Amino acid sequence: MKQLATAIFLCGVALALQSCGQQEPPSETAAQAPDSAPVAMPRSPAPPGAAVFFITPMNGTTVTSPVTVKFGVSGVSVTAAGDMAANSGHHHLLVDTELADPSMPVPKDAQHLHYGKGQTETTLELAPGTHSLQLVLGDGNHVPHDPPIMSSVISITVE
Repeated sequence: MKQLATAIFLCGVALALQSCGQQEPPSETAAQAPDSAPVAMPRSPAPPGAAVFFITPMNGTTVTSPVTVKFGVSGVSVTAAGDMAANSGHHHLLVDTELADPSMPVPKDAQHLHYGKGQTETTLELAPGTHSLQLVLGDGNHVPHDPPIMSSVISITVE
């Protein structure tokens, strides 16, 4: 019975996260059932050979802000948040951080940027210095696939 209540709660959280766009306030970092620890979400299977990668900027480049970042995919379709079609997902851009738990929805804050409308590029204002970037594809519920479809971490320098 507790599992059913948890599943219903998580469905509500997933619906609330569907409209993720960059202008919304940060969401909780993990779905939680009342009075309990975070509960792992079901994960969509990753299609064999699926990949995400940066088209621009390239690893090791020096750029000026604002930085245009273009996302690429292979073997998977880009869809909007909330779309649970097989072999699809939407982009999350990690800036100067790592993915903490692939069994949980990607957090939404200044370092975990969501592109839930199916966007394939963005423009970032970054402070001068060295920054790391990584792409993570999330399913319709913002949960990384199993196994996660993630790019290599790239490093850029902003002048």
